[in-house]
Amino acid sequence: QVQLVESGGGWAQPGGSLRLSCEVFGRIFDSGAVGWFRQAPGKEREFVAVIKWNGGVYYGDAVTGRFFISRNNGENTVYLQMNRLKPDDTAVYYCAAASNPRLVGAPRLNEYDYWGLGTQVTVSS
Repeated sequence: QVQLVESGGGWAQPGGSLRLSCEVFGRIFDSGAVGWFRQAPGKEREFVAVIKWNGGVYYGDAVTGRFFISRNNGENTVYLQMNRLKPDDTAVYYCAAASNPRLVGAPRLNEYDYWGLGTQVTVSS
């Protein structure tokens, strides 16, 4: 069984930064992909970033150049560094894990097998 626990959400001013953490429990960290999605009220869940077992990273268009995903293998944790935050970044951010090591490119939404409960990020002045 895989469990994902997010932390690090909160409030930031426009232009500020936050770092989210996703601690991964279970045997998936070294063979799958761990990513971040977000969902704002009334909107569909949106892909943010993913890091694969082989180190490959992918970003959504809305965050490219501002957000950065990384992993600490020793701590089984994936981080999402969010810089130059905008009010449009306000959403619940979810950590997700895909267990299939043979996925090509960034996993699609329905290829993620496990989800965290989410953490709220609010960007406002």
